[in-house]
Amino acid sequence: MEVQNMTTMTLAVPEELKHKMDSFAEINWSEVARQAFKQKVHDLEFLKQFKSKSTLTEKDALRMGKEVSSELSNKLRKKVQ
Repeated sequence: MEVQNMTTMTLAVPEELKHKMDSFAEINWSEVARQAFKQKVHDLEFLKQFKSKSTLTEKDALRMGKEVSSELSNKLRKKVQ
């Protein structure tokens, strides 16, 4: 495995969240944060690349987003019933 140079980040979380995190002492929260940051950057890079090649207008994208949200909402309602 390749050793990577790392920088240090400090972040603030609400006290209540910190107490809940502390109840899971076996979890490496730094690694959880690293993976979340990595995934978010990956997602944003994908969207940036997709957007650069897209011919959709903002109006089209908003319409499609509403349709997807509506479909997901309907599926979830059916599962709950």
